[in-house]
Amino acid sequence: MTERKAQLAANLAKVEERIAAACKAAGREREEVTLIVVTKTYPASDVRILSELGVRHVAENRDQDAAPKAAECSDLPLFWHFVGQLQTNKVRSVVGYAHVVQSVDRSKLVTALSKEAVRAEREVGCLIQVALDAEESGRGERGGVGVAGIEELADLVADSPGLRLDGLMTVAPLSGPYAGREQAAFERLMDLSTVLRGAHPAANMVSAGMSSDLEQAVAAGATHVRVGTAVLGVRPRLG
Repeated sequence: MTERKAQLAANLAKVEERIAAACKAAGREREEVTLIVVTKTYPASDVRILSELGVRHVAENRDQDAAPKAAECSDLPLFWHFVGQLQTNKVRSVVGYAHVVQSVDRSKLVTALSKEAVRAEREVGCLIQVALDAEESGRGERGGVGVAGIEELADLVADSPGLRLDGLMTVAPLSGPYAGREQAAFERLMDLSTVLRGAHPAANMVSAGMSSDLEQAVAAGATHVRVGTAVLGVRPRLG
Protein backbone atom coordinates (compact mmCIF):
# COMPACT_ATOMS: atom_id res chain seq x y z
CA MET A 1 0.00 0.00 0.00
CA THR A 2 1.38 3.39 -0.97
CA GLU A 3 1.92 6.04 1.68
CA ARG A 4 -0.94 8.17 0.33
CA LYS A 5 -3.32 5.22 0.19
CA ALA A 6 -2.45 4.30 3.78
CA GLN A 7 -3.02 7.90 4.87
CA LEU A 8 -6.41 8.11 3.15
CA ALA A 9 -7.45 4.69 4.49
CA ALA A 10 -6.60 5.78 8.05
CA ASN A 11 -8.47 9.06 7.64
CA LEU A 12 -11.50 7.31 6.15
CA ALA A 13 -11.54 4.86 9.05
CA LYS A 14 -11.57 7.75 11.55
CA VAL A 15 -14.44 9.47 9.73
CA GLU A 16 -16.32 6.18 9.55
CA GLU A 17 -15.91 5.78 13.32
CA ARG A 18 -17.27 9.30 13.84
CA ILE A 19 -20.31 8.69 11.65
CA ALA A 20 -21.00 5.32 13.26
CA ALA A 21 -20.73 6.81 16.76
CA ALA A 22 -22.99 9.73 15.80
CA CYS A 23 -25.57 7.33 14.37
CA LYS A 24 -25.49 5.21 17.52
CA ALA A 25 -25.90 8.29 19.73
CA ALA A 26 -28.87 9.42 17.61
CA GLY A 27 -30.49 5.98 17.57
CA ARG A 28 -30.04 5.72 13.82
CA GLU A 29 -28.75 2.91 11.62
CA ARG A 30 -25.36 3.55 10.02
CA GLU A 31 -26.89 2.80 6.61
CA GLU A 32 -29.12 5.87 6.94
CA VAL A 33 -26.16 8.23 6.37
CA THR A 34 -24.20 8.44 3.11
CA LEU A 35 -20.65 9.80 3.17
CA ILE A 36 -19.77 12.15 0.32
CA VAL A 37 -16.04 12.87 0.09
CA VAL A 38 -15.37 16.41 -1.14
CA THR A 39 -12.32 16.09 -3.38
CA LYS A 40 -11.93 19.74 -4.41
CA THR A 41 -8.30 20.85 -4.94
CA TYR A 42 -7.09 17.24 -4.80
CA PRO A 43 -5.90 15.29 -7.86
CA ALA A 44 -7.65 12.54 -9.78
CA SER A 45 -5.11 10.11 -8.32
CA ASP A 46 -6.66 10.68 -4.88
CA VAL A 47 -10.13 10.08 -6.30
CA ARG A 48 -8.89 6.80 -7.75
CA ILE A 49 -7.46 5.74 -4.38
CA LEU A 50 -10.72 6.65 -2.64
CA SER A 51 -12.61 4.50 -5.13
CA GLU A 52 -10.26 1.59 -4.36
CA LEU A 53 -11.04 2.14 -0.66
CA GLY A 54 -14.76 1.81 -1.29
CA VAL A 55 -15.87 5.45 -1.59
CA ARG A 56 -18.74 5.80 -4.06
CA HIS A 57 -19.87 9.42 -3.61
CA VAL A 58 -17.51 12.32 -4.38
CA ALA A 59 -18.16 16.05 -4.63
CA GLU A 60 -16.59 19.03 -6.36
CA ASN A 61 -17.33 22.74 -6.17
CA ARG A 62 -15.50 24.21 -9.19
CA ASP A 63 -16.24 23.02 -12.71
CA GLN A 64 -12.78 23.90 -14.01
CA ASP A 65 -11.33 21.35 -11.57
CA ALA A 66 -14.18 18.87 -11.65
CA ALA A 67 -14.67 18.37 -15.39
CA PRO A 68 -11.17 17.05 -16.19
CA LYS A 69 -11.11 15.02 -12.96
CA ALA A 70 -14.43 13.37 -13.73
CA ALA A 71 -13.28 12.60 -17.26
CA GLU A 72 -10.06 11.03 -15.95
CA CYS A 73 -12.06 8.91 -13.51
CA SER A 74 -14.91 8.02 -15.85
CA ASP A 75 -14.05 4.31 -15.63
CA LEU A 76 -14.74 4.28 -11.87
CA PRO A 77 -18.12 3.44 -10.24
CA LEU A 78 -18.53 6.91 -8.77
CA PHE A 79 -21.53 9.13 -8.11
CA TRP A 80 -20.57 12.79 -8.65
CA HIS A 81 -22.12 15.66 -6.69
CA PHE A 82 -21.63 19.33 -7.61
CA VAL A 83 -21.75 21.39 -4.42
CA GLY A 84 -20.43 24.85 -5.35
CA GLN A 85 -22.16 28.00 -6.49
CA LEU A 86 -22.91 27.34 -10.14
CA GLN A 87 -22.89 29.95 -12.88
CA THR A 88 -25.20 29.30 -15.82
CA ASN A 89 -22.29 29.37 -18.31
CA LYS A 90 -20.86 26.28 -16.59
CA VAL A 91 -24.10 24.30 -16.59
CA ARG A 92 -23.50 22.41 -19.85
CA SER A 93 -20.16 21.14 -18.59
CA VAL A 94 -21.50 20.21 -15.13
CA VAL A 95 -24.47 18.32 -16.57
CA GLY A 96 -21.95 16.20 -18.48
CA TYR A 97 -20.69 14.48 -15.32
CA ALA A 98 -22.72 15.46 -12.23
CA HIS A 99 -25.41 13.06 -11.06
CA VAL A 100 -26.66 15.59 -8.50
CA VAL A 101 -26.33 19.38 -8.27
CA GLN A 102 -26.67 20.29 -4.59
CA SER A 103 -26.53 24.06 -5.01
CA VAL A 104 -29.73 24.93 -6.87
CA ASP A 105 -30.80 28.35 -5.60
CA ARG A 106 -32.50 30.34 -8.38
CA SER A 107 -34.96 29.84 -11.20
CA LYS A 108 -32.51 30.90 -13.93
CA LEU A 109 -30.22 28.03 -12.88
CA VAL A 110 -33.10 25.53 -12.94
CA THR A 111 -34.01 26.59 -16.48
CA ALA A 112 -30.41 26.21 -17.65
CA LEU A 113 -29.99 22.81 -15.96
CA SER A 114 -33.22 21.52 -17.51
CA LYS A 115 -32.23 22.66 -20.99
CA GLU A 116 -28.81 20.99 -20.80
CA ALA A 117 -30.10 17.81 -19.14
CA VAL A 118 -32.62 17.36 -21.96
CA ARG A 119 -29.95 18.07 -24.55
CA ALA A 120 -27.60 15.51 -22.98
CA GLU A 121 -30.45 13.02 -22.48
CA ARG A 122 -29.60 12.76 -18.80
CA GLU A 123 -31.60 13.04 -15.59
CA VAL A 124 -29.91 15.29 -13.05
CA GLY A 125 -30.85 15.25 -9.39
CA CYS A 126 -31.28 18.65 -7.73
CA LEU A 127 -31.10 19.78 -4.13
CA ILE A 128 -32.44 23.19 -3.19
CA GLN A 129 -29.64 24.96 -1.30
CA VAL A 130 -31.20 26.68 1.71
CA ALA A 131 -29.55 29.82 3.08
CA LEU A 132 -30.32 30.03 6.79
CA ASP A 133 -28.43 33.33 7.00
CA ALA A 134 -30.64 35.01 4.40
CA GLU A 135 -33.75 37.09 4.67
CA GLU A 136 -36.88 35.02 4.07
CA SER A 137 -36.72 35.43 0.30
CA GLY A 138 -33.14 36.63 -0.13
CA ARG A 139 -29.86 34.86 -0.87
CA GLY A 140 -27.14 33.78 1.52
CA GLU A 141 -23.48 34.76 1.75
CA ARG A 142 -22.46 31.35 0.42
CA GLY A 143 -25.32 30.97 -2.04
CA GLY A 144 -28.66 29.43 -1.32
CA VAL A 145 -32.23 30.67 -1.27
CA GLY A 146 -34.08 32.03 1.74
CA VAL A 147 -36.70 29.85 3.41
CA ALA A 148 -39.60 31.61 1.69
CA GLY A 149 -38.17 30.76 -1.73
CA ILE A 150 -37.96 26.98 -1.27
CA GLU A 151 -41.48 25.99 -2.31
CA GLU A 152 -41.52 27.90 -5.59
CA LEU A 153 -38.06 26.68 -6.59
CA ALA A 154 -38.85 23.08 -5.63
CA ASP A 155 -42.03 23.12 -7.72
CA LEU A 156 -40.08 24.51 -10.66
CA VAL A 157 -37.45 21.73 -10.42
CA ALA A 158 -40.14 19.07 -10.10
CA ASP A 159 -41.89 20.36 -13.23
CA SER A 160 -38.72 20.75 -15.32
CA PRO A 161 -37.85 18.03 -17.86
CA GLY A 162 -34.53 16.30 -17.27
CA LEU A 163 -34.45 17.23 -13.57
CA ARG A 164 -35.34 15.28 -10.43
CA LEU A 165 -36.09 17.00 -7.13
CA ASP A 166 -34.05 15.08 -4.54
CA GLY A 167 -34.27 17.28 -1.43
CA LEU A 168 -32.47 20.05 0.45
CA MET A 169 -28.91 21.10 1.27
CA THR A 170 -27.43 23.70 3.58
CA VAL A 171 -24.08 24.95 4.81
CA ALA A 172 -23.89 25.96 8.49
CA PRO A 173 -24.21 29.76 8.35
CA LEU A 174 -21.43 32.09 9.52
CA SER A 175 -23.82 34.94 10.32
CA GLY A 176 -27.43 35.49 11.30
CA PRO A 177 -29.48 33.74 13.99
CA TYR A 178 -27.90 30.31 13.39
CA ALA A 179 -24.24 31.40 13.42
CA GLY A 180 -22.34 29.06 15.75
CA ARG A 181 -25.50 26.98 16.27
CA GLU A 182 -24.89 24.16 13.80
CA GLN A 183 -27.25 21.67 15.39
CA ALA A 184 -30.10 24.18 15.48
CA ALA A 185 -29.42 25.06 11.83
CA PHE A 186 -29.53 21.42 10.76
CA GLU A 187 -32.68 20.79 12.80
CA ARG A 188 -34.29 23.74 11.02
CA LEU A 189 -33.30 22.16 7.68
CA MET A 190 -34.95 18.89 8.77
CA ASP A 191 -38.18 20.76 9.59
CA LEU A 192 -38.07 22.33 6.13
CA SER A 193 -37.46 18.88 4.62
CA THR A 194 -40.59 17.58 6.34
CA VAL A 195 -42.62 20.38 4.77
CA LEU A 196 -41.07 19.76 1.35
CA ARG A 197 -41.84 16.03 1.51
CA GLY A 198 -45.47 16.88 2.15
CA ALA A 199 -45.64 18.16 -1.43
CA HIS A 200 -42.85 16.05 -2.95
CA PRO A 201 -42.59 12.74 -1.03
CA ALA A 202 -39.59 11.44 -3.01
CA ALA A 203 -37.48 14.51 -2.18
CA ASN A 204 -36.09 12.92 0.98
CA MET A 205 -32.38 13.71 0.70
CA VAL A 206 -30.98 16.09 3.31
CA SER A 207 -27.35 17.10 2.77
CA ALA A 208 -25.77 18.83 5.78
CA GLY A 209 -22.63 18.71 7.86
CA MET A 210 -18.94 18.77 6.98
CA SER A 211 -15.70 17.73 8.66
CA SER A 212 -16.21 19.97 11.70
CA ASP A 213 -19.91 19.41 12.32
CA LEU A 214 -20.93 16.06 10.87
CA GLU A 215 -22.01 14.79 14.30
CA GLN A 216 -24.54 17.60 14.66
CA ALA A 217 -25.86 16.90 11.16
CA VAL A 218 -26.30 13.18 11.89
CA ALA A 219 -28.01 14.01 15.19
CA ALA A 220 -30.44 16.29 13.37
CA GLY A 221 -31.29 13.61 10.80
CA ALA A 222 -29.16 14.39 7.73
CA THR A 223 -29.07 11.65 5.10
CA HIS A 224 -25.79 12.80 3.53
CA VAL A 225 -22.68 14.43 5.02
CA ARG A 226 -20.02 16.18 2.92
CA VAL A 227 -16.53 15.56 4.31
CA GLY A 228 -13.33 16.86 2.75
CA THR A 229 -10.53 17.89 5.11
CA ALA A 230 -11.05 15.05 7.58
CA VAL A 231 -10.46 12.54 4.76
CA LEU A 232 -8.00 14.26 2.44
CA GLY A 233 -6.12 16.54 4.82
CA VAL A 234 -5.81 20.32 5.06
CA ARG A 235 -6.31 21.78 1.60
CA PRO A 236 -3.54 23.60 -0.22
CA ARG A 237 -4.28 27.30 -0.54
CA LEU A 238 -5.83 28.15 -3.89
CA GLY A 239 -3.99 30.71 -5.97
